[in-house]
Amino acid sequence: MAQLVVRDLEDDVKAKLRRRAAAHGCSMEEEVRAILRDAVREPTSPSGGWAARLRRYSKDRLDQEIPELRGFQPNPAKFD
Repeated sequence: MAQLVVRDLEDDVKAKLRRRAAAHGCSMEEEVRAILRDAVREPTSPSGGWAARLRRYSKDRLDQEIPELRGFQPNPAKFD
């Protein structure tokens, strides 16, 4: 396994990492490993994530009637 040394880390950053690790019930080293793993993780969805799914959903379904809004007449806003 590789090792990584981080020099000149600000004291407040180290303190926050220590608190974050304690909150997660792990060592500071394990917390940093988890943060780095998350930072370099590949997207799990090759389809583009939630935004792409929403676009596909709306593209397929916007031409259909929405039963909840059937017969709904909006009241226009009135300004003085």
